[in-house]
Parts: sequence; C-alpha cells; structure tokens
Amino acid sequence: MAKTKKGDPDGPITIKKYANRRLYNTQTSNYITLDFLAEMTRNDIDFVVVDAKTGDDITHNVLTQIIVDEESSGQNMLPVNFLRQLISMYGNSMQSLMPSYLEASMDNFRKNQKQFQEAVEGALNKNPLGQMAVKNQKQFQEAVENALKSSPLAGVVEKALSPLGLGDKIASNDEAEEEEMSAKDIEIMELKQQLADIQSKIDTLDD
Repeated sequence: MAKTKKGDPDGPITIKKYANRRLYNTQTSNYITLDFLAEMTRNDIDFVVVDAKTGDDITHNVLTQIIVDEESSGQNMLPVNFLRQLISMYGNSMQSLMPSYLEASMDNFRKNQKQFQEAVEGALNKNPLGQMAVKNQKQFQEAVENALKSSPLAGVVEKALSPLGLGDKIASNDEAEEEEMSAKDIEIMELKQQLADIQSKIDTLDD
C-alpha cells in the first residue's frame, strides 16, 4: 500500500463506514478494522473516513474511538488530570483556541523527539567515544555470556536475563568452582563500571 500523506496530490485515502460499523478501504477495495486504521495513523498514512450513506466526514469520531479503545486496552497515555482539564475546557471561552494549541504542542513534541533521536544516533555513529561505547557494550555482553557458561547458577541467571536476549546462550550443564565464580563476578562488575563510565562521558558530550 502506497503511503498517502498530507500535501500529496493524490489526497488522503477514503475510508467508508457503513451502518453495520464495517470500514471499507476504497484504495485497496477491502474491509479493514479500527486497529488497521490505528496502524495507518502510526505510519503517517493520511485518510479520511466518511459515512457511506450520507457522505459526511466522520474522521474525528473514528479517531476519537481509536483513542478510547487504546485507553481501554490498558495502555493508558492520557493522565486523569489532563482529561479533567480537557473536559473543563468544553464550553469555556477558550475552547475555540484549544484545537490549534493542542495541535501545535503535539507538532513541537514530535519535532523535538525526532531531533533528540537524531542527536543520539549522531553521537553514537560519528563520535569516537560513542563508537567505543557501542563496541564495549558488545564486548560486555560477550563477557557476561562467557562468564556464565560454566556457572552452577546458569539456570537461574538464564531465566533472569531472558528479557535481555542472553538467556538462550547460557549453558547450564558444566560445573564451576566457587573461586572461579567469584573471580568472574568481579570481572563482570569491572566491565559494568567501565561501561557506565563511558556512558557518563557520552551523556556529558550530549549536554
């Protein structure tokens, strides 16, 4: 599916909503779901939702429903105090100014987020210290894996480190002496400290 963004000559994709609440994508000639519309929004694909019977633009209602569904799923992003303040603005003399204010605020947030990501990537890719941090992080990971291969606690550590993607690589069949375990623990702690020091220097450069 080709992306159709704001300002493109082709215009936004038209989505028709029928009385049975089904959504029809006129570009791909198939029925879609609200989840699919949410994904289109995340991918910056512009669309407009119209009532199939009256032709009225109901994009606002549909987008609001997507937000309600997202909030109801447990992925709460809107704080209660913000919702209270937003509701209190309805009927307020400042209500007419809120849409443009909220839109501008979100646009600035998106721009700042992008600039921050670019700055971090630039620091890691162009700065020698950043490249060293990436290299040391990889070496640290390999050191942890090698140190834990013969650990008698490998099974326990494997479970604890599985979210980091390290657990699958730990071998738990070999036994190790307690002295070896202690020495390796010290080595790992030293590596962690070195990585923390390098990260601190990177943070200083970003400031």
